[in-house]
Amino acid sequence: MNLVWKKLLHLLVVVLAVTVLTFVLTDRLPADIAAEIAGHGASAAELAEVRERLGLNRPVLTRYAEWIMGACRGEFGKSLATEQPVSGALASHLPVTLELLALSQLFALLLAVPAAIVCAWRSGSLIDRATGTLAFGCASLPNYALAMGLVFLFALRLKLLPATGYTPLTAGMLANLKGFLLPALSIALVEWVTLMRVLRSDLIATLKEDFILLARCKGLPSWRILLVHALRPSCFTFITVLGMQTASLIGGAVIIETVFSLPGIGRLLVTAIFAQDFPVIQGAVLLITVCYVLVNFLVDLCYGMLDPRVRREGAGG
Repeated sequence: MNLVWKKLLHLLVVVLAVTVLTFVLTDRLPADIAAEIAGHGASAAELAEVRERLGLNRPVLTRYAEWIMGACRGEFGKSLATEQPVSGALASHLPVTLELLALSQLFALLLAVPAAIVCAWRSGSLIDRATGTLAFGCASLPNYALAMGLVFLFALRLKLLPATGYTPLTAGMLANLKGFLLPALSIALVEWVTLMRVLRSDLIATLKEDFILLARCKGLPSWRILLVHALRPSCFTFITVLGMQTASLIGGAVIIETVFSLPGIGRLLVTAIFAQDFPVIQGAVLLITVCYVLVNFLVDLCYGMLDPRVRREGAGG
């Protein structure tokens, strides 16, 4: 429990540091949001009235303290562009990003884990070299280039999947999944490469350990040695990379959401930046930061599940 509380305290400090930095940086931007709201040609009195209404004439730390206390209650203020609650905008955009994230990581795992196991077991073979070549080709392409290729093949040529657009889950699961297949594959076909190479490398090292030799001497089948004895101790680096990829995709799928017109958090953040909508920017950054640190926290907990020594070291510390 001491380890858990220490991790939570560390993550809380990270969240506060990121939100303070974001608040200060947005406040120091050269653009004058009051002038944008009041319109071009507004008088000095009109600009002063807008700044007074938005609270821009108060010290930045005072405004941050009020904002963070409201954020703790789930109140992020109102959008300067639409005057809608920021919490409502985040709540409506977050499920889209989470579904894209879940499907892309699922596809990446379905590609990476079997490929890593086969390549580690047959290291140096033709299938290992062919898989490595394919992985190198996928890694050399950015996900937006893969997105264009997938759209051309499956949407324009074969006409099997929609090119763009988003269908809510309430309108039907099949239509919803069709809209997410191409975006998720565009991400997964890049992300699986790192996962496969990391797991393959660790599996090859594990398969040389003495306890694997003992399992072979006992006559255990190959599938049991790989899946039961070798896979679990080879997952530390794999889970770390998976966690980092998952966390980064929460706010990093901006290009894919834009290409496929998905109303996710990344697209909301980019729109808010261009509109100088500071409350939406701050709310989105806070949400992304919290998700990022929570994923890393779950990764740390997985270490303890995989290896009891991690739990004992944490309890002893």
